Formats: sequence, C-alpha cells, structure tokens
Amino acid sequence: MQRPPKRVPNTTGVPGVLAWDTQGWPGDGMDHPGALEHDHVDGPVQYTITPPVGGPHDGIWMNAGVYTAPVPAERAVHNMEHGAVWITYDPRLPASQVAVLTAFVTRQSMIPESQQADGIANDANRYLDLSPWPTNTLPSKIVLSAWGYQLRITSPTDPRMQQFVDTFRHSPKYSPEYGAAVDGIPIQTGGRPALDGSRRPNPPGSASAEGMH
Repeated sequence: MQRPPKRVPNTTGVPGVLAWDTQGWPGDGMDHPGALEHDHVDGPVQYTITPPVGGPHDGIWMNAGVYTAPVPAERAVHNMEHGAVWITYDPRLPASQVAVLTAFVTRQSMIPESQQADGIANDANRYLDLSPWPTNTLPSKIVLSAWGYQLRITSPTDPRMQQFVDTFRHSPKYSPEYGAAVDGIPIQTGGRPALDGSRRPNPPGSASAEGMH
C-alpha cells in the first residue's frame, strides 16, 4: 500500500493545481516521511490518491499514447516518473468530449528520447497518456496528473490543460527520471495504444503482462 503523501502549496504558477511532497529525488539515500515513494513493486498498489500522482509502481512502464480502455495505474505511474502526463477521464464522458481530449493529445509535439535502452526502436514520443478511469470514482470528469501534481477539470477545452502539459511534460524540474523513455516495450508487455504516442511503432514482442492488452 502507498504511504499517504503530504499535500504542499502549489508554487507552479498553474491555477488550481494540487501538489504533493516530492522531496528526496534524485535519490539522496534518506527516508522522507510524507514524500512520494519511488519503489518498484509486483502486483497491484492501493493508492491513496485517485488517480495516483506517484508512489510505488510496476517495474515496467507502458507504451505511452491514447488508450480507449483503462490501463493499470501502476504502469502509468512509472510513465509519470519518466516525465509523462497522464490524462484520465470518467468512463461516462460523452464521446464528443473524448474526441476533443484525443485531438489535444495528438497535436502535442514529439519529444526526442535521449536515454533509449538497447533494442528500443522508437526515438521520440509525446510523453502523454490518455485513458478512461475504470469506474466513475474520479474527483472530476477529467484529471491531468504528473509526478506529484494534479489538475482536476470539467471541460476538455479548459485552457489550463495546455499550461499543465507545458509545465510538467518531460520537465527537468518536475520529472524524477527526466529523459527516460515512455515506450519501446514489446506491445504484448507494455500495451498497444489505440493511437501510438511514438514516432515509430513499438516492437511486437512475445511476452504478456497482466492488464496490458
């Protein structure tokens, strides 16, 4: 289970952003009670924030992009550690509004991935995940999350969406593992987005991972 992280003041300049304690990163070898954890874990995590803004997560990230079905939170959290912004929405959101969110994602710029691992074919990604939440328990119709920060909105045309993305996406200031890849995992392990966020296709692979189809 995730230790409850501590709320801190919003100093980002983006109105309405909720912030949590992210101290201790880069890893300084110290325990910071109240700060978001970075541990890799096996199996599901019981997060204390919906949707999560960080904490323990799966050791394998997921291939970033637009998903039309819910994704494992533990994989999305790993993406956020690498600098991705995760946009989740109520599963009852009208299709017309989902289309607006999808268009928002697809018009964001591709970002070169400077820390590719051996065998990863992609060389750029939008560093954005879009997916429906599994239930109608979100605190707002649409939620944007980055590591330690969250924006809860009701409209897919809220101008703060772009502010949030511009502030937190692939940010050397806010991304704990800035520059790490958010794709390149074999699709049967890391998931196949309905719309790839990558410049090049993810490798097909042969392994499987629970919850990623």
